[in-house]
Amino acid sequence: MIEMDERKPMNVLFVGGANAARSIMAEAILHREGKGAFRAFSAGVRPASQVHPYAIDLLSRMNFDVRDLRPKSCLSFIEGGEPALDFVFSVCDGATDVLGSAWPGNPVTGHWALPDPAAAGGNHAEARLAFADVFRMLNNRIAILASLPIQSLDRRLLNRQLDLIAARKDDLKAPAAA
Repeated sequence: MIEMDERKPMNVLFVGGANAARSIMAEAILHREGKGAFRAFSAGVRPASQVHPYAIDLLSRMNFDVRDLRPKSCLSFIEGGEPALDFVFSVCDGATDVLGSAWPGNPVTGHWALPDPAAAGGNHAEARLAFADVFRMLNNRIAILASLPIQSLDRRLLNRQLDLIAARKDDLKAPAAA
C-alpha cells in the first residue's frame, strides 16, 4: 500500500520543457479536479519567461484561476525539497530526464508524453485547436488519476495504473465531428 495520509492532499508536480503550456494546463486542471485530494504544481527543465498566451487564454475562458500560474524551474523542487512530492509526471519528451532525478521523498513518477501545442503550425485557429486538444488529453488523464483508489494500491499496482494512463491512445485522436 502507498503510505499516504488520507487527511493531507497529495502533492503532484507536472514537469515540462519550458513550463509554459502542457505542465501549466495540467497544474490548473488538477488544482480544480483534485477536489482537495491533490495539490498541483508545475515546473520546467528550462523555464520560459512567461506562460504561453494561448494557454492562459484557454484556461481563462474555461474559468480557471490563472493569477498564480507562472513558469518555474524543476530544480527548486529537487534541491529545495518543498513541498514533499508524492507524484512527478513529465508531460513532454524533453522532460523525461528529470524522472530519474533524486527527488526528495521518492515520489511515484510517470511519463505522459503529449504533443507540444506551442509547436503546432498553421493559422491562429489551428494553433488554438492544438491547445484545446492537449487540454482535452490532460483533462482525460487527470480525471483518471483523480479517480484511482490510490490509498489501496501498492506501489507496483499504482505504477501499472499510471503506465496504463500514459499508454492511452484514444485521447490522442481528435474528437469525432458531430
